[in-house]
Formats: sequence, C-alpha cells, structure tokens
Amino acid sequence: MSTARNWRTTHARLMNRMQARMAAHARPAEGFVSQPEPRTVGFFARGRQMLAGNLMFAGHLVQAEGRSIWAIEAPDAAFQEEIQGFAWLDDLAAVGDSKARALAQDWLWEWIRRYGKGKGPGWSPELTGRRSIRWIHHALFLLRGRKADDSEAFYTALAAQTRFLAKRAHVAAPGLPRFEAMTGLLYAGLSLQGMEAHVAPAREALGSDCARQVDAQGGIPTRNPEELLEVFTLLTWAQQALHEADLDPDPRHLEAIRRIAPTLRTLRHADGGLARFHGGGRGLEGRLDRALAASGNRKRQADGLAMGFARLSALRTSIIVDAAPPPGGAASAHAHASTLAFELTSGRRPLIVNCGSGGGFGEDWRRAGRATPSHSTLCLQGYSSARLGAPRWLGETRRELLEDAPRHVPVQMSHLPETLRFEGGHDGYVTVQGLTHARSLELSLDGRELKGEDYLVALDAPSKKRFDRAMDSMRLAGLPFEIRFHLHPEVDVALDMGGTAVSMAQRSGEIWVFRFDGAADISLEPSVYLEKGRLQPRATKQVVLSGRAMQYATRVRWSLAKAQETAFAVRDLVRDEVDETA
Repeated sequence: MSTARNWRTTHARLMNRMQARMAAHARPAEGFVSQPEPRTVGFFARGRQMLAGNLMFAGHLVQAEGRSIWAIEAPDAAFQEEIQGFAWLDDLAAVGDSKARALAQDWLWEWIRRYGKGKGPGWSPELTGRRSIRWIHHALFLLRGRKADDSEAFYTALAAQTRFLAKRAHVAAPGLPRFEAMTGLLYAGLSLQGMEAHVAPAREALGSDCARQVDAQGGIPTRNPEELLEVFTLLTWAQQALHEADLDPDPRHLEAIRRIAPTLRTLRHADGGLARFHGGGRGLEGRLDRALAASGNRKRQADGLAMGFARLSALRTSIIVDAAPPPGGAASAHAHASTLAFELTSGRRPLIVNCGSGGGFGEDWRRAGRATPSHSTLCLQGYSSARLGAPRWLGETRRELLEDAPRHVPVQMSHLPETLRFEGGHDGYVTVQGLTHARSLELSLDGRELKGEDYLVALDAPSKKRFDRAMDSMRLAGLPFEIRFHLHPEVDVALDMGGTAVSMAQRSGEIWVFRFDGAADISLEPSVYLEKGRLQPRATKQVVLSGRAMQYATRVRWSLAKAQETAFAVRDLVRDEVDETA
C-alpha cells in the first residue's frame, strides 16, 4: 500500500513537471480583456516588514539582507509553498508605494526568469492557481512603468500557467487545493485575451466540485472552519468575475455559496474570528466580513449543527462546540481529536480556547496540537478520543490520519426559558475503557454565566465489563481523567478563595470566576497558544480539573460566571495588537 502511494506521488510529480515544461511553449496571452479588480487584501504591516528585509512565512523569520526572496534557502516545504503561491503580493500591494511596487516587480520577474519555463517547486495545481489569481488581481500594480519586453514576459508566463491548469487542475487534491486550481483557471479564462476557451470547462468543473465537496450543512469534509472560509472566498471571487463578464455561475456554484454563508456566521465568535478547530485558525482579519458582504447572502443559521459544530450565543458571549465525529479518511490529515471541546469568547476577547494548529512550528507541535489534551474538553487516562495512525502518503506529503475516532456523537440543543442548553456525548473511550463522555453546557440568556457538567458513564453491560477490566488493570485505583480549560494568552488568571475557585481577568476589565463541584482537584498548569504567523508558540495557562472514575458513573459540575462588580456591557473598542515577530 505504501509502495503504491509512493508511486502515485512520484507519478503525479512527474506529470506536473512534464505538463509545466509543455505549458511553457503556450501561445502568449494578448492582454487583459478588462481591467482586473484587486480583490485580495493584504496586511500593511507585513508589507513593511518585507521592505525592511524581514521575510516571515510559515512561522519562519528569515533576514533577507538585500537578497532576493528566490535566493534564500527555504527552511522547510511550507515556507517554499507560501512564497511560491505569491500571497505576499497582497501585502506589498497594501503598502502600495513605489518601493513596494519595485520590490514586487523585482521578485515577480525574477520568478519568471528562474521558473517561468516550467521549472522549480511551484508547479503544482493549487500553487499555480493561487499564484495566477494574485498576478491577475495585482496586474496594474505590477505592470506600471515596465517595458514592453517585461509585459510580454508577464503575459507569456500567465499563459503558460493557464495551460498548465487546463491540463492539471482536475488532479489537485479535493477540497481547498482543487478550488484554488479551478478558480485560477476560471480567472485566467475570463481575464486574458486568447484564453476564453477555458471558461466553460472551468465553470462546469467548479460547479461539479461544489456539488461534491459542500454538503447540505454548508460544510466541507475536513470540518476546518478557516479552510471553509478560504473556499467560500474563492467561490465569491469566481462569482463576481463571472458576473462582471456577463456570465452566470453554475447553479451548483451559487447553491454552495448559499449554504456556506450561514455556516460561517455560525462558526464566527463574538469578536469576528473563527472557531479554531481541525487545523484552522481565526482567519485573516476582515476576510470573513468581506466574503460575506460579497456573497450578498444575509441568511442566519438554522437551528441545529453547522458543519458539525454547535453554537450558543447570548448578547456579548459566544460558545462554539465540536459536536460531531471528527473527519475521516484523507480529510482527517490535519484533523484534531477535539470532540465535545468548546471555545468561549466575550465581546472582543477570547477567554476559553483550544491550543490550535501547531503546523507552523514543526512536526512535534503539529502532533501535539491534534491531541485531546490540547483542547478544552475531558481526557481519560491521558488518551486522545481519536488516535493518530501511521503516516501515509497523501499527494506529495506524509500525514497521520485519525483512527479509532468517535462514531456515535448524539447531540441535543434546547432553548429554555432562562438559558440555552447543549447536551452531547461521544463513544471515543468506550472500546477500551467502556466509558462514554457526556457534556452539558448551559448559557444564561444574558451571556453572563455558563454552567457545565461532564459525565463518564458505562451505559450497558458490555461497557461495564470493559470498565471492570480497566479498573483491574489499575488495581481498583480508578481511571484518571482531566477536564481542561485552555485560556487565551491575554487572560490574567489566579487561584482564588483558598484554591477552590479561579479568577480570570480580561484586559477589557471583565472578570470571570470559575468554580466546580465534584470529586476533583483544581490546578493551574502551563499551556500554549499555537497561532499562525508567529515565530513560536505563545505561553499561556490552563485550568485543570483532575479526578478518578471509580464507578460506572462519574460526574463533575463546574461554572464560569462574570463577577458581580463587572459592568454589564464593557466598552472594548481597541484591542491590543501583538507583534507577530516577537
């Protein structure tokens, strides 16, 4: 099996290389059909960092010291992918002055000289699609002041990438990579003279992928909220480009946008950031709002789950819970063992979080971030609710898929007279320990108090036998468990009331108090906040309730409430910005 996967990976790489070399002989595009619209918006601060010679990609900071971006030895494959995808053009365009334009032009035409003939590591369908979109978006910024020979080289390179996408976009991995490749092909066909023949096939393929990849809940197989945002953004860009060309998108394309928009609203916290689950981060600042506005879809989510997540929200407080089995198969390559974990945000300040994706900090951090102890939920005997399997080849990378994951995750949501209630359970620990983890969360309608209960229970005779065997292996000392509540790094936390409660102070002035009831011990322990774009994990704290399951049923109650002296509505208009290079 491993040999077959390795052969398919090698074959795909060889086919990409061959088609890239052939595409280099494509007939040059004659120019743009109409003036391109720069829909991608970058970050001014990142653009200024690049101008200063500080190149930060995939969690690595490299001092350019006057060298070209292409002359730098990439620290890893993720760094190489980021620079080859050209998303950094958004940041230089955000600065927009003559120095930023000159740097962008130098790097782009050097790429054409080095790699434009089909050479180098950037000729995969998804990277080519991502790169083509940026070149088209920022064409006016790039071409200003250039000579005719440079313009011809630009159009020739774009034509080569378009021809490559026409041959290879369909083999991109399902999900975001395929959407990037197909959107890039559609963009090129709509924008470039002489490339019109690619519009109809790309439009059809994009609609087909929408039908296959976007489910009835408006979700995608990976259940990654940030990836869903990226897919949604691409679909809205493609929709706008088609409308500007007086063409109608495929009905399946429009239906996918209609389904995804309410789901993203459900997955957005009170501060505007996305819930951080299954390898996703908060999303680029402002991208969600722009994409929702561009879609023209104003619908709110219906009652129930959205992509397997449940939401409780009241006034300034939002809670998002992972309330479904984790992704399976190839879609679980970046998935986390986070069933029944939750995040809580108050106003513009996250309070309870998950550690997040450690993919930008190396393999060890990536694996650690996927484990159950890195999430705000219960962990039994130190085991994750889903296990990582042996590495497998997925495309050109090796990834561990989730195995032995929860299969049965019943959920019920209720709107009570004074509270919103979530109840859920999962069977991730039944096979070995015989115990089902059940969790209830109850949020007051004023958003000021959350009451929670965590249960470990053996539900039937076979489960009780497994529990008895597990107890025998522990010499009847009980099965240890921990209920973890990871805190955002900006939360100041301290044990209070003789060690029976925890005070959590937000920088906005809000104070939350955590209490518990049951056979458990409370402690404050170190934790980390794994944030994309930073050089290293941020240190933070976690509240841990630890105990032992001694019987067929164990219950721990806890509550999280705003202190009485906290104002009902705290004004929090300015959020402290953290230096990403720190």
